[in-house]
Amino acid sequence: MRSKQSPANSRRLTGSVRTSRRTSPASTRPWELKLFSPLDTERFGWALGSALQGGETLALYGPLGAGKTSLVRGVAAGLGASREDVSSPTFVLIHEYRGRLPLAHIDLYRLNSPREIESIGLEEYLSGSTVAAIEWADRGRAILPEDRLEIELRHQSVQSRSITLMATGPLSATLLANTRRSHAHPSKLPLSKRVSSPKGKKSS
Repeated sequence: MRSKQSPANSRRLTGSVRTSRRTSPASTRPWELKLFSPLDTERFGWALGSALQGGETLALYGPLGAGKTSLVRGVAAGLGASREDVSSPTFVLIHEYRGRLPLAHIDLYRLNSPREIESIGLEEYLSGSTVAAIEWADRGRAILPEDRLEIELRHQSVQSRSITLMATGPLSATLLANTRRSHAHPSKLPLSKRVSSPKGKKSS
């Protein structure tokens, strides 16, 4: 796992630029479902992670404690990275994980202006094969690619959450379709036993 705190330590990940950033978004019908436990959230994240092909942006929305980090933990597992390494990047703004694709876990919660967001080198993660999972994405809308998968998590009860996914372009629409197929076959998903958050780490 790699972590970043300042742009001085940033490096550009190689690969082709996401051409979909230059095209008009193509909206699709939102997909909404209920997640009944933190395990459900991680399992859904695994289905999402297993469907990733590289270069996607996951824009995560929702209040504190809604399960954004739990979802990313599942995404990391779906990519073959260690879920135990995943924690909220609130203080270390960007964490990098390596699975079959590079995953950048980014948190914009403490950033208050476009200048601050640009200073962390966010655009460097919006190219190539890197998957960018961005918590509090609403704070960086101006810099996000037009083609992204928007994911909103909301509290339903102490344990359960609702999740709504919306694709805004062809790349994210393909991801959404593949995630639906993966989620439709729960027997193929791991985490069959209840999964608790790694010790000392809270979900956001």
